[in-house]
Amino acid sequence: MSQSFVDQGSESYNEVRPTFYIGQHDSTRSETLNEFQYGRILNSGFGFVTTPITNGNFHERVVNLLRTFLLDANNNAQAGSIPDPVVPPLTTEDTTLFPSTYTSGLVAYASPWIDLCSPNHVVSSISRQVLNLEVSYANFCGIRSIIVPGPRQDATKTSNGQGITQFARAIEEAFSIGTRVNLIIHIPMYREPGLEDKVALLSIDDNVGKTTLEEEEIELFSAWDSWHVIRSVCEYDSRLFVALKIPRLLPEKELQTRWFSEPLQYLTFNPQAFQSNKAGRPCLSRHHQEMIYAYMRLKNAPYFLLCDVGPELEAEPDNTQAAAAEPATDFPSLAEAATQQSTSNAYTLQPHNVYASYFRHLERQQEPLSDLEQTTLTNFQDWLQSPLQPLSDNLESMTYEVFEGDPVKYYQYEMAIAAALRDWAAQGKPTSSPGGEVVIAVAGSGRGPLVTRALRASESTGVPVKVWAVEKNPNAYVYLLRQNQQAWGGRVTVVKTDMRAWKGPVLPSTSADADADAPPVYGKVDILVSELLGSFGDNELSPECLDGIQHVLAADHGLSIPASYTAHVSPIATPRIHADVRQRAANGGGEDRHAFDTPWVVRLFALDFVARRGVPDRPRFQRAWEFAHPLPRATLEAVEARRAGGVAGGGGGSMAGAVGANDHNARHCHLTFVCRSRGVVHGLAGYFESVLYESSTGAGAEEGGEDGGKVELSILPENIDRKSKDMISWFPIFFPLKEPLYFPPDTELEVSMWRQTDDAKVWYEWMVEAFMWVGPSQRVKVGGSGLCSSRKVACLL
Repeated sequence: MSQSFVDQGSESYNEVRPTFYIGQHDSTRSETLNEFQYGRILNSGFGFVTTPITNGNFHERVVNLLRTFLLDANNNAQAGSIPDPVVPPLTTEDTTLFPSTYTSGLVAYASPWIDLCSPNHVVSSISRQVLNLEVSYANFCGIRSIIVPGPRQDATKTSNGQGITQFARAIEEAFSIGTRVNLIIHIPMYREPGLEDKVALLSIDDNVGKTTLEEEEIELFSAWDSWHVIRSVCEYDSRLFVALKIPRLLPEKELQTRWFSEPLQYLTFNPQAFQSNKAGRPCLSRHHQEMIYAYMRLKNAPYFLLCDVGPELEAEPDNTQAAAAEPATDFPSLAEAATQQSTSNAYTLQPHNVYASYFRHLERQQEPLSDLEQTTLTNFQDWLQSPLQPLSDNLESMTYEVFEGDPVKYYQYEMAIAAALRDWAAQGKPTSSPGGEVVIAVAGSGRGPLVTRALRASESTGVPVKVWAVEKNPNAYVYLLRQNQQAWGGRVTVVKTDMRAWKGPVLPSTSADADADAPPVYGKVDILVSELLGSFGDNELSPECLDGIQHVLAADHGLSIPASYTAHVSPIATPRIHADVRQRAANGGGEDRHAFDTPWVVRLFALDFVARRGVPDRPRFQRAWEFAHPLPRATLEAVEARRAGGVAGGGGGSMAGAVGANDHNARHCHLTFVCRSRGVVHGLAGYFESVLYESSTGAGAEEGGEDGGKVELSILPENIDRKSKDMISWFPIFFPLKEPLYFPPDTELEVSMWRQTDDAKVWYEWMVEAFMWVGPSQRVKVGGSGLCSSRKVACLL
């Protein structure tokens, strides 16, 4: 839905900013605009306009129907003897909306006087019938978006839970009638006094619908609560959206972020939301501007709907007299020409609306999209990708090319290798090469970017190296051979094999008369470099791959880059992604049938971190587990003993049918997150951090490393700008819950996660539980997700 425009008047001709789409809504409009009126609104600076579906005549007919029924009911003492009234079909007197050339540019607005939440079943039944009639007719006319006024009170109000449920059920029914329309619920960000609708509701009591918000305490999250009930009943339908009423006084950031994660279609502003600048023209506060700029960074950015801001529309000019006075010749007199010009001006002269002009000003004031946002980041927002299985799949060249497009990652790797080489020379460590060169093996070389960086690190430090490139992909192997000829000058030895089967560098013969048929002698590797990390650190089997090649690493002085990596999680609300996963699972084709069992790689953007920031010992992002390389020798020996069947007790392992040879790579964590406000959890966001190399002499710090010589990578939102700013090689990973988990205020969310293995594959299991304190030492469980597992889509070893 979001598009961008090039600002030709900016300092840089190619600066691109999100485009504002600005519409107009008049709450007093009771008739569909004619072409003349529609054109006047477009000429005043708006891009689209709303239209009522039915008119005042239909409203009067429905009111009379209700009155007649109530009169009959009062005259009949026997309860239930009179059936509920049925709203008759629409006639030409009930609507001025008809299919036309400009109908597709209209957004329908359902009657604001219907009361779907009414406790009176007759009123709610009539209201539901009216909504169904309007949705059906708008769908027939070609309207594709219908705004439905939301509930005027929330479920948190006493005895109003039934009303929200009724409303949600009516919306769900309307989807089955309007099969091609989007339904957009018009609801406030919160119940700010003065933001409520003024139109009287259909009612049997004149006082129904009147609110006393000025005298009541405002509950900030109550409107969101009502929206959550509606979209839950509609099962996160992809045609259900929000039109969010923006208040004059913006609430705390926590609520703004909550709505940011929802499927926003429109941000609506009425005149009360604006201030006046020094020139007396409307403007918005700085906080409003910041919120708008943040929302417009969404790939599916919302449109703007300005309510009751004009222009005043007049009836179409009467041209009868002018037509009668038209001369018979092609050359009118001066007086006749003046008359024609005056009539023409009625159509063409229309000043721009001051509110629309102000939004065009805000559009130009946005920060331009960066090159990364234009080419990559915006397109990948909330787009689900299956994690790679590098051990079982051979990647294509285009996939490698995407990886290589991130200079930050490879710069950090080069700095880590250079720091290791400096330490090697400074400490006088032995090497595994007869000639004294440091032996570097790049495991899983791909198309060779790390090989290039290793050679550069050698040149910058002056430390000689011998580089081996190990790659199992036969297609990438051919590319590596070509790179060695054209780019590396034959300085690299390329080996085609699975890294776990590689026996090590072949040592040159030391005797001139050595037997040519003698078996080769294999040496060791000093520095083992790999880029096997996944979005969760270990989710692409980096631990298993590096365990399998560790036998070639020098036991006493060999080191691994990366040296360690940690996985981190945080519970999040992501309604758009949940709807996407739900739709995939419902379609049930191919791998999508396991959509809720799959940890998805995704650039999380429209999300809400539900855990509170700054809680002692309960941070928003918590570490799940860690892996470090190389493994201790004792661990490797124990693994080999299990694999050989030499473990006392039968070697049953931790999983049925396994000998437990990979049990040392299993992990478990139990984490607690604190949530101040009520909300919903759709899954867990996963991140990783890695220490590529930590210098004992501070060599990494000399080259821009952090934390006393550490060279690190991080995709953790709190640390990425400090440790690896602008790195795009990895997006977060998302562990979905099959059903959203709602939790009340002041809740503790407990997350349990496992990394499981049966020696043949690796998978994850996860569960979220919600607890609330009811006393100084007692909690009660208020919800849980059940156990989720990716075993059906496990990574194969």
